[in-house]
Amino acid sequence: MEMLGYEFMQRAFWAGGLIGIIGPLLGVYLMLRRQVLMADTLSHVSLAGVALGSVLQLSPALSGFAVAVAGGLVIEQLRRSYRTYSELPVAIIMTSGLALAVVLMSLKQNLSRSFSSYLFGSIVAVSDTQLGLIAIVAAAGLLYFIVLRRPLYSLTFDEETASIGGVHTGLLSFSFAVLTGMTVAAAMPVVGVLLVSALMVLPASIALRIASGFSAAILISIGVGLAGVFSGLTASYYINTPPGGTIALILLCFLLCAIAVQKLLAFQKRRSVRKSILEKGA
Repeated sequence: MEMLGYEFMQRAFWAGGLIGIIGPLLGVYLMLRRQVLMADTLSHVSLAGVALGSVLQLSPALSGFAVAVAGGLVIEQLRRSYRTYSELPVAIIMTSGLALAVVLMSLKQNLSRSFSSYLFGSIVAVSDTQLGLIAIVAAAGLLYFIVLRRPLYSLTFDEETASIGGVHTGLLSFSFAVLTGMTVAAAMPVVGVLLVSALMVLPASIALRIASGFSAAILISIGVGLAGVFSGLTASYYINTPPGGTIALILLCFLLCAIAVQKLLAFQKRRSVRKSILEKGA
């Protein structure tokens, strides 16, 4: 293909492929743990880190990465402090991250113009440094889920039972929060801050609707994520649209099609059952 002859497109596809694997995989766990908004919150926190790096003349990618990881740890700590109000830590960190980002952006006049690539994603924004960071995060995430699959499964469905069974739930939850922050920060160059949660939530939403089991949900989620990323990057190149929004819209179309097909199959099943009952009655 013509677009793959450009180095920036090669980097974009490599980055998108890696994020398309680890993002939806993480999304399944986030949905089952009722922590979907955590990804969206950390994306705003990461934006504040990018702004901080720009103001201090540091690497925006690395500063955004570090602040997102720190934000994940703070959310987990607050979640344990406010067990009755589990949604409160997300609201606190999201508003704090947005406020800090706005203030830091105002300190540097030319900063807001360069932020469009972070907000909506940019094909040309993926540098070699960012690609290497994404590769490290994806490898670490896959290793994390492979090694800790059983305790994570127990933690996801019943934290109290997992604790009784000998799982160090506190340490595991904090490590999960760190991985979420790392993944969100790594996905920013591809899909942007505003839509990073879509890459995690939409494939997982499709998988959990049609999968017959947990393992199947993970495989379906990853497959849908990769299909959405690759088709979104291709479409954004040819029609010159932001890759983040294009990927999110394609994933949304996948979700709507899955719901429509599922409802159609259910309708046909009901009709066949009704028909068989009428035939028996005749």
